[in-house]
Amino acid sequence: MASGPPSPTPAAPSVPAPPTPGEPPTSTSAAGEPPTEGTTGAAALWGGEYAGTAEVSVEVHDYCGAGGARRSADRATYSLPGTLSLSRPRTGGGFTEDNPFSLVLAIGQPSDSGALSLWSAAVSTTSGQDLSGNPRDPNLLLTYWDLDWSDGRLAGRLTDPHTQEAVALNLFNWSTELVPCRPELGQLPGAHPHALAAGTTLDGRLDGGGLSLTAQGTTQDGLLTFRFTFTGSSS
Repeated sequence: MASGPPSPTPAAPSVPAPPTPGEPPTSTSAAGEPPTEGTTGAAALWGGEYAGTAEVSVEVHDYCGAGGARRSADRATYSLPGTLSLSRPRTGGGFTEDNPFSLVLAIGQPSDSGALSLWSAAVSTTSGQDLSGNPRDPNLLLTYWDLDWSDGRLAGRLTDPHTQEAVALNLFNWSTELVPCRPELGQLPGAHPHALAAGTTLDGRLDGGGLSLTAQGTTQDGLLTFRFTFTGSSS
C-alpha cells in the first residue's frame, strides 16, 4: 500500500500557503467583506466556510514497464477531514478573477499523507517595476480554475496549473521512491508535491447549507490518478 507525503509545499513564498482545515485562507488581496444582508446568487456565498470529510481513491503509476512504459503500480483509498473557503473573487494588477467566487479547498492536515489543495486563484507579488524600469502594480493575479455556479450546482475545470511561473498551488502530495523502479530500497524522507494537471474537474452541490463535491484528475507527471468526494456543511 502506498503512503502519501506529509505536507503540501507551495511553489512560491510570495503566494499565501494553503490553509489547514479549520483556518480560512490568509491573503491581503482576497476575500473582502462578507456579502451584505439580502445578497443573492453566488455573491451570497462569499465568506462561506465549510467543514467535512473527503473520501479519496488514488492509483499510483510509474514508468518501470518494458522500455520505460507507464504502468499501474499501486492503489490506495483513505478518508481525511477537509475545509472549503469561499470569498469575493480575487484582484491583482488591475484584473479580477473571472469566477463567481474565489475557492480554496484543503483536504488533510499538513502532516497527513495524501493531502490535497485546490485554489481557484491567487495573487503573487512580483517586481514593482517593468523591464524598462517603469512602476507597475506588483500584484499578479493567477487564475487556475474556470468555475461555473448556478442554483446550488458547481462545475469547475482546472485550466492553468501555472507551473511555468513556479506558482503551482493545486497539489497532491505523495511519497517518492529513493531509487525509481526500486521500491524495495525505500522512500525519500518528507514529501513531494505533485502539481495537478489541466483538465482536473470539480463538480457537485454547493449551497449555503452544505456541499457534496467530486474532484477527479491526474497529476502533470502522470504518476497519480485520483478521485475524491468531499461532503460537509457550513461552519
